[in-house]
Amino acid sequence: MAKLTRRGFAVGAIATGLAAQEKKREITSASVPDDPIAPSVSEGTIADRVPFPFGKPIEFQRQDVAPKVRPFAMTQVRLLPGVFQKAQEANRGFVFAQTPDRLLHVFRLNAGIGSTAEALGGWEKPDCELRGHFVGHYLSACALSYASTGDKELKARGEYLVAELAKCQQRLQGGYLSAFPTEYFDRLGARKEVWAPFYTVHKIMAGLLDMYQYCGDTQALTVLQGMADWADKWSGALSEARMQMALDTEFGGIAETLYSLTVVTGDERYAKVGDRFTKKRFVNPLAVRRDELRGLHVNTHIPQVIAAARRYEISDDQCFRDVAEYFWQTVTETRTYVTGGTSNNEGWLVGPNQLAAELKLGHATNECCCSYNMLKLTRKLYEWSGDVRLFDYYERALLNHRLGTINGDGQTQYYLGVAPGSWRAFGTKYDSFWCCTGTGTEEYAKLNDSIYFHDERGIFVNLFIASELNWNERKFKLRQETRFPDEAGTTLAVDAEEPVSMTLRVRIPGWVAGSASVKINGKPSEVSAAPGSYLAITRTWVKGDRVEIGLPMALHTEGMADDHSLRAVLYGPLVLAGKLGKEGLTQDLEIGPEGPQLDKAPKVQVPEFAAEKKELDEWIKPGDKELTFETSGQKKDVALEPFYKVSGERYSLYWRVTS
Repeated sequence: MAKLTRRGFAVGAIATGLAAQEKKREITSASVPDDPIAPSVSEGTIADRVPFPFGKPIEFQRQDVAPKVRPFAMTQVRLLPGVFQKAQEANRGFVFAQTPDRLLHVFRLNAGIGSTAEALGGWEKPDCELRGHFVGHYLSACALSYASTGDKELKARGEYLVAELAKCQQRLQGGYLSAFPTEYFDRLGARKEVWAPFYTVHKIMAGLLDMYQYCGDTQALTVLQGMADWADKWSGALSEARMQMALDTEFGGIAETLYSLTVVTGDERYAKVGDRFTKKRFVNPLAVRRDELRGLHVNTHIPQVIAAARRYEISDDQCFRDVAEYFWQTVTETRTYVTGGTSNNEGWLVGPNQLAAELKLGHATNECCCSYNMLKLTRKLYEWSGDVRLFDYYERALLNHRLGTINGDGQTQYYLGVAPGSWRAFGTKYDSFWCCTGTGTEEYAKLNDSIYFHDERGIFVNLFIASELNWNERKFKLRQETRFPDEAGTTLAVDAEEPVSMTLRVRIPGWVAGSASVKINGKPSEVSAAPGSYLAITRTWVKGDRVEIGLPMALHTEGMADDHSLRAVLYGPLVLAGKLGKEGLTQDLEIGPEGPQLDKAPKVQVPEFAAEKKELDEWIKPGDKELTFETSGQKKDVALEPFYKVSGERYSLYWRVTS
């Protein structure tokens, strides 16, 4: 099946496979009229002639929006032993395994500086048009790791990279910095084929911004401003119509970084440059709550929505907020698999609520970058509203998509397969460097960034992760002791230098079966909260106070909107995978490929379950080990366990359930 992917960057036709009334469509990057290299089919967007909020030139005026809740700085939160710290440490091991001079090799060659380092492989090969992108991710990973763990060695690595990149930028002149020549941008402006040069430049800019914000590296800010000035000059030379054509080619979330640069420097010119990267044919339908996403390349566009969210935060322009909120709603409610991930063959292949039909079109589902970016967007929306329900989605994606997509060596996945018979495939240490490798190094370096939030009244506990919060300003520490999700609850222990009056709000997830239980200092409390709300405890807290929260889990199923007999089984927030054995799996299929290559392994029989009219506990029984289950009374019974724990084995997440 031909498809558009970042590694191929060529538009391919989607094979017919839907019902007869479905028309053949292509994955596009939201083309504009008369673009010479745009796909001939662009049904993922609507015509410019329809009046929309972004029909006129965009004008920027600074007006910051105060968030309703704020996250604690990562320096104030430390992970404690558990599955999340294990993932964090695996990631640090992978980051340490990369040699700075090998990472710099293609930059030095492009700048005419000698390099004897061994070239990296995969998307960092010297002949790959996306080369250099991983260095941006790597800078972010170093900065985030320093913030989340205090790792001074990784901070020093990041600073070394910044200093060497500055030398390359000086040699290239004019603020330009990349691992490829400016000829790539000549091709972009002339609308000739090229693989996403602004996408790569954005990754480098974002990494530099992180080095400045988390490590205080002022040289990183200087280099970043030079790159932003160059982007201003390049984009400013194009007419708006021509710039909109250039935006057909993936450009990442460069506008988000430019908006943040305005905040850092106070220079509104950078925000105005960011506005040039608003792809109007994409954001206009969203601004009026229309889902015109079918046919679009997914992770080309999620970063653009994050940029729109950032634009709202520094301008109070409601149109940008409308874009972000409606996009999140339609994707999470109508285009998201049970794991919390989205995309198939990197695109949205069908209309809303047609995932069963989409799953028939391909098995390269759930690109990991998409989940990474959806979590970033969710976090922003939560800061605006404090809506507890946003974290039900965040938790679902974190536990079922992100947690299992890193192995013990820190290697991560590209596609997370949900097609029956799939398995986990991980990248290599030195020969992959996919987009998802990069976002993975960032993801697992900041697992502590969304556990706790605060407002003027007190603390919000949104995720159940073993960790310790140090609220220095209030002389208040909160230690979360839990084995969640293996344990259905958490304990919060207070360490305060002096009595502190505040409200502690603990998220009671929507999946809780019945009522959450609460004990304060060992005694049952009458404080209660319904699932999908906050349990609020207001008191004067003293050292030694303990709050025990029980979060009962139960079996339940979720069906596809367009095929209710195709169902997934969950236990509390955990998607349960059915283990289908290891037949046909080899190391070459598990390490190296971007996803499960189902055509290279024997087809496995996925049983159907005759249970539609029975209670779940009548045909799914607890197993011998913690959080394991087995079907009972089926023609072929299957062992089930949390998806994030399943690796080195074939599995199914969706089952045909009949009466």
